[in-house]
Amino acid sequence: MTDAVPEAPPSDYRLLVPRDWFRVDLTQERWRGQLKTYVDREFAGSRSPSEAARNVWVALRNTAENGRSRGALEFFLRSESFEGSALPASLLISWPPMSRGAAPAPEEFAEVLAHRRGPEAEVDVIDIPAGRTVQVRGKTTLDFHIRMPGDVGYFHLSFSMPLSGTDSPMGDLCDAMAHSLRWV
Repeated sequence: MTDAVPEAPPSDYRLLVPRDWFRVDLTQERWRGQLKTYVDREFAGSRSPSEAARNVWVALRNTAENGRSRGALEFFLRSESFEGSALPASLLISWPPMSRGAAPAPEEFAEVLAHRRGPEAEVDVIDIPAGRTVQVRGKTTLDFHIRMPGDVGYFHLSFSMPLSGTDSPMGDLCDAMAHSLRWV
């Protein structure tokens, strides 16, 4: 049995994220420094060329900047290999700005996303404890668009697992993290 989803817009959210995932707060100006700390830590003692660390930094910075322009709040990163990886698993949490009442119904939104993502993605409308959700599963990405209480739009959890893919224990972990979302 799931908790009832509130009818009023939430003031915050709670999401269970494992402790070994590195958090970057995209709402604060210090996010670039946090991201650099992650990259420096991942490449410390590595035999990888400095150019590899620079490329990872640029890719992650571009992802964060693009996310910030679309309402991103937090960015979580975790290396998928024991030696560190140029391709970390990640979670980007966003709440894109939308006028109250302007969000389409989940079924309509699923159709739009299915058309946009093409036949390689599985698009489904599911129920999770936080509410009706449009889930989009690709080979290495797993997105959850959760309809927010109070008809204030969709909350977006975007997972990327470039090494393991979505059909893996990492994919299962990401799915469990999305199902842990609760409104405050």
